[in-house]
Parts: sequence; C-alpha cells; structure tokens
Amino acid sequence: MSSVYTGIDLGTNSIKIVVLEKTNDKLHVLASVSSPSLGIRNGQIEDTKKAVSSVKAALKKVNDMMGIKITKVIAAVPPTNCFMDIAIGSVSVLDPSCITGEDVSNVLKDALIGQVKEEEELITAVPINFTVDEVTNIKDPKGMQGEVLETKVVLATLPKEPLYRILEVLKLSGVEAIDVAFTSTGDYYSIKNSKMDKEVGAIINIGELSSNISIFNKGIQIKNATIPIGSKNVDKDISYIFKIPSDDSKRLKETFAVSMQSYADSNDVVDVALRGTEKKEISQVGISKVVEARLEEILKLAKNELKNLTNREIRYIIITGGLSELAGFQYIVEEKLGLKARVCNVNTMGIRHNKYSSVFGVVKYFDDKLSLRGKNCSMLSDEDIRIVISSDGKTINNNSIISKVFGHFFDN
Repeated sequence: MSSVYTGIDLGTNSIKIVVLEKTNDKLHVLASVSSPSLGIRNGQIEDTKKAVSSVKAALKKVNDMMGIKITKVIAAVPPTNCFMDIAIGSVSVLDPSCITGEDVSNVLKDALIGQVKEEEELITAVPINFTVDEVTNIKDPKGMQGEVLETKVVLATLPKEPLYRILEVLKLSGVEAIDVAFTSTGDYYSIKNSKMDKEVGAIINIGELSSNISIFNKGIQIKNATIPIGSKNVDKDISYIFKIPSDDSKRLKETFAVSMQSYADSNDVVDVALRGTEKKEISQVGISKVVEARLEEILKLAKNELKNLTNREIRYIIITGGLSELAGFQYIVEEKLGLKARVCNVNTMGIRHNKYSSVFGVVKYFDDKLSLRGKNCSMLSDEDIRIVISSDGKTINNNSIISKVFGHFFDN
C-alpha cells in the first residue's frame, strides 16, 4: 500500500513544501518547492494577507507539478517559547492476548489528561518508554500480551495565539493542517540514526533571523533555546562593509564566499554593478573574512547556549539551515565546536539542500508516529493518486508515483 504525505514549513525567507510517497517502508520525494515568503518573521505571522499570498504561490507550484490540488499538510512550526514536561499514563488493555495500536493511543491520551494549560496547545507527545504489566523499558508494545499498559511521555506545548495564526494562514490558503510538529523535531528526524537514538546531542538550525538550539536525549527533545542572530546578519555585514545592495550581498554569500578566509582564493575577484556604470570589485578573501567573523559569533553564542541548556555530555552536534550549505562550513564548525560537530547532509533525491531538513523530517516524524499507533494515512484520495500516476490518460500499472521522471517534480 502506498501513502502520500505533504509537509510545509513557513520560514522568514521562504516557504518550503515537500510531497513524499511511502512505498515498501521507504520515502520518495515526489515534489519539492522553496518559494519566497512575505509576512512571516521567525516562523510567526506578522501580516496575514501577505503570508496567505506567499503560501498560495508555493502551493500553486506544487499543485502544478503534481497535477492535483494538495489540501492536507503536516506543518512544521518553530519551538520558540515551547514548554516541555513529563507525563505518565496507564490503561487496561482492551484484549490482553495482544496489545494493539488502539491501546497505545489510549495510554498516550491518558497521559495527557489535565497536563495541557488552557492557554497552551499540545504539539507533540513523544513516549520515552512503555511498561506492560511488570515488563519495563519497552519501545513498542504492539503485539505483546498483558493486562495493563503504562507509558512515560515527554509532552511539548506552544502558546495558542501564534500557533493558531499559522493554522489560520494555512486554512485561508486552502489547506488543512492535520498535524503539527516542531521544526527542531523535523531536523532530528531528517538525519537520525540508531546511534543518535541512544545518545544525548544537539541540533543547531541557523535560520534567517535567528538560530534555534535543541537538546535531544535518546531521540527525544528535552530542551530548547533561541538566539536572535542568523543568516540575514551575514547579508547585512556584506552589504554594509562593501556598500552594495542587499540582494547582491545575499547572492555573493551563497555563490562566491567561503566560510573561512584561509580557504579563499586570493586571486578570485568579482565585480558588482552599482549605480550607472560604477562597479565594486570584491575579492573572495575579503568577503570570506566578513562571513567568517559573523559565523564565529553565531557558533560561539550557540556553544554558550548549549552549556546553559544541559550539563550532560553532548555526544553529537549537528548544524543545519540554509547557511550551513556555505562552502567550507564544516571546517569552521570543527574549529569552533570540535570534531563531534558536523554539518547536516540532506541527500535525498529532490531535496538535496539543508533548507529542507525541517520539512522533510516532520513528514518522517509523522509517519513514525502513525506506525507506533498502528495506523495508516494518505493525504491524497485514491482518485488523486490515480491521476498523479497516469500518463496520457492511461494509468501506469505501478503502485509508486515515483515512476514519473524525477526531474519533472523538483523546483530547487
């Protein structure tokens, strides 16, 4: 059976949307879009009208690629001002001969009773472990025998007002958010492995205007902090130092600069057109020096925040976000954070860029959550799937939409 999921991430700089199909326990990218955004700042809605227009434009690109209309999404939301706590639930198993996904859902619901404040909204409830009768520390109790099922969960909430504004923008744009998850959860799920699921680590996402630092313990987010500095500060530095327009500074950052001046080519220069016939000559060494200074500051602040968040030994640090795609970024990360730090590498075909880490990961998280509860979900109807996998009016005899030519879908 094939399931199709759509994730959306409303960023300051761009709206990211990915459509994925799960077949044979693997996720394949069907469509991906990174479209300019307006009216959104640090994941918060500042201008509803502009935000709706931006989301509609991004959705139109996806709809045109797919040949159908996307109506349901999983929304990635920033963990800013989130609250985390531990809750415990216990229920009698419906059929002691075999614990099912329904029992898992019931015990998770029991753990949440009375735990969410009136002004808060539940975002995630991630089980730490389960207990079946006297058997403890179980990750997935489905299929076991027992009379009583217990669980300990980490629940995370957000203030209702900013969350509801995001959901309102999505609704006005013509889509329904059937689930929400933190962007930090998405970052983790986009690159998680069995080793990370056993360790304490950190993920740093350098966003447009701010950077988010999250602590994960055995795959579960336990702490979060935000520092008010991000990729936009690099653009402003370049623009100020070299007296060039902001659009040019961003373009040069992404296509010309490297993360450390020691790796820059002393002979490489570029001309930037100014007013009239005037030009500004910028060397790669010069611009990289400016970029390196700001990156050092971001990583230093992030490192200090990690110390404030936990006293535990951090076994891994992963840096993601669009800025992490800068040439040579791994070198400055290792120099400032040590060898246990590395740059995220989203290498799935169709979304080979770290700006997609959050939105790609929330889809993987959603699928994992469904599996634990023993449920299936597809955000497309059978008719929509038939349309997508058809060619010249003839249905392809293949359950996988991935049979279409990959390049047709990707808008990177």
